Amino acid sequence: MVGNDGGSVMFFNPITHDRADRVKMAEKASKAMSLLKLAEERATLKKQLEEGKQKQRLDSVPYLPKDCVSNILIRLPLESLQRSRFVCKPWYSIINSRTFVHDNLQQAEKVLIFLSPFNLVSRWSDKDSVFRENTNTFSVEAKIFDLKSVHVLHRPLIASSSKYAIRYMMLADGKTTIGEFNATCLGKIRATCDGLIVIDNILKKGELVIMNPVTRELDLLPLGTIYPSHEESFALVNCTQGYKLIHLFRDESQFIGCEVLRIGERSWRVIDGPSFGLLKWFGYEPVFAIGALHWVPEIDHSEYIVSMTIDDEKFYKIELPKVSRFNDRIMEVSGCLCFVAHEEMNEISIWILESLLGEWKNIYTIGVGCIRDLIPLYFPKFKWEIYFMDKDGSVFAFDFEKEQMRKVVVKKEIFPIHQSAYTIHVNSLVSWSITENGHDNIDP
Repeated sequence: MVGNDGGSVMFFNPITHDRADRVKMAEKASKAMSLLKLAEERATLKKQLEEGKQKQRLDSVPYLPKDCVSNILIRLPLESLQRSRFVCKPWYSIINSRTFVHDNLQQAEKVLIFLSPFNLVSRWSDKDSVFRENTNTFSVEAKIFDLKSVHVLHRPLIASSSKYAIRYMMLADGKTTIGEFNATCLGKIRATCDGLIVIDNILKKGELVIMNPVTRELDLLPLGTIYPSHEESFALVNCTQGYKLIHLFRDESQFIGCEVLRIGERSWRVIDGPSFGLLKWFGYEPVFAIGALHWVPEIDHSEYIVSMTIDDEKFYKIELPKVSRFNDRIMEVSGCLCFVAHEEMNEISIWILESLLGEWKNIYTIGVGCIRDLIPLYFPKFKWEIYFMDKDGSVFAFDFEKEQMRKVVVKKEIFPIHQSAYTIHVNSLVSWSITENGHDNIDP
């Protein structure tokens, strides 16, 4: 087009300009996509390189057979095993397996489990004797409330002064070690077996709970016959059908009743108890050995013991090799029944019964010198020695190989002197609800 001055005139074409903008935008978008694709490719390559390095590191670790891993884990303390369960699935499977739990139980040494009242614990200044409750402290009663679905607002307040810290004492090499479960309860320990304990549920009269203080597995037991604690005796045993709780109780006519609960069932079975007049006292805890439970019938001057076979649940009377006196005890050693009896002239005799139909054998006589009033505590599993306690709470160990009696260092303000306050125990991973592959329910 020609203008008035004879020059050409250029007109603005919006269509052409818009097309040019779109071309530029497309070029920018293409460049952005290329950069994004390049970034993604670099990220993918980096990830592949990292995975390759990780695989190379894993491939450089030699393969360990399952039995080898199990043999390593079995050497760890229980506290470490509890944490190690969650390292990986193979470890969880190994640690919770029936075989591993059994092997761990077989290598567990005996300890003395006891309860420390909070009002006493709080006064102790020694760092090893002070129990400090924290957010990780396991409360038996709180767990019971959870099992019964009791709302938090409806739960009664429990004063610390009424609580007990569940603890244990290990005796070894002339020293004592106090161990913590970091757990509390209100009731007393009524029976123990394989690391399991039965405790009174103070929140409901006559109710009992079974728990493993290591794994913190806990369950309520059905109500049985209710009697005063000094008129009854409980025993927890492991048999071919699982774990059984045996309950003996004496009525006003001195008749001894007996009921049995298989753990996992919801009702007790009544069975025939011992003959009338055989059992006159429930002061000492029953001892399990040679396939039976054994009770000392009187506090002093007992000529026999009362035994109950676990499989057929029958009661028998077994004569003692000599009359049992106040400081004499029956106990288990290497699966056999042992009778530790005080003799004249500062001697203590060790008698062994290897079967219910066998005869007592006097295998050793200990000379105690000037030490008086020694009460037998227990035989360790892995060392041929026996522990005693005197009336003042001092603990002594007699080494049969060295034929030597030595005093064990004990903090008397921590450990209860009265014998009814402690029970022989082993720390374990055992569960009453164990299956072929492992535990059914264990709280992490």
